[in-house]
Amino acid sequence: MDGWNYFNYFTEIEEYFWRKRGAHLLVSPLDWAIMEAWRKAGVPLEAALKGIDRAFESYRRSRRSAGKPLKSLAYCTDAVLQAAEEQLEAAAGKAPASRQAPQREPFSREELKRYFERNVAQLKQVAEKNHAARGALAATLLEIAKSAESCSGLLETPAAIDLEDLERRLTVLDEKLHSALTTHASEGLLVGIRRELDSQLATYRRKMKAEQLALVEKQYVQKRLLEEFRLPRLSLFYLS
Repeated sequence: MDGWNYFNYFTEIEEYFWRKRGAHLLVSPLDWAIMEAWRKAGVPLEAALKGIDRAFESYRRSRRSAGKPLKSLAYCTDAVLQAAEEQLEAAAGKAPASRQAPQREPFSREELKRYFERNVAQLKQVAEKNHAARGALAATLLEIAKSAESCSGLLETPAAIDLEDLERRLTVLDEKLHSALTTHASEGLLVGIRRELDSQLATYRRKMKAEQLALVEKQYVQKRLLEEFRLPRLSLFYLS
């Protein structure tokens, strides 16, 4: 998978799901949580798209369709994970792929710079807003903003950017951000988000394995907390 597809994982799946569904509708928080769970589990983009194809075909053959569109990626989970397992098995024992010529960087330096600047500005804005009521949270947000600014400094080197290492740094910052929000969110907010999640997952819980369900739940809560606090994701997966 080339760098462009790698870092546009969500966009590729989202647009493919739109085309299969035949309607350009907003993807729900649950659908985003499911895509994030697939990425965290290492599901290749090709396997995700193949699984979506299979799920739609299965849905069309089922009685439950009755002309109704398939509404959520949750229905595709089993088929996607199966496609990922098949791809892994097919790759086992194969000779390593021959080294290819270096590809161009998937993002321009200017794109990356604007992305970092926008995220840092949001972090500082929310820190200022929460300074009086949640001083500890504000301090953590400023610390994360400072680290994100230091990542931006890596763009000044004339050498090729090591996007994998940059993504590792941003993943660490994302994890610190999620931990801080979970710690400082009110009990009422967390309970409300859990109610939303339970309502949206009710139809699909039996279709998901325990470990997949746990990952989806975690990603959903994280996404909703970011929305509530008006904070960005920092990973390069969200640059587009």
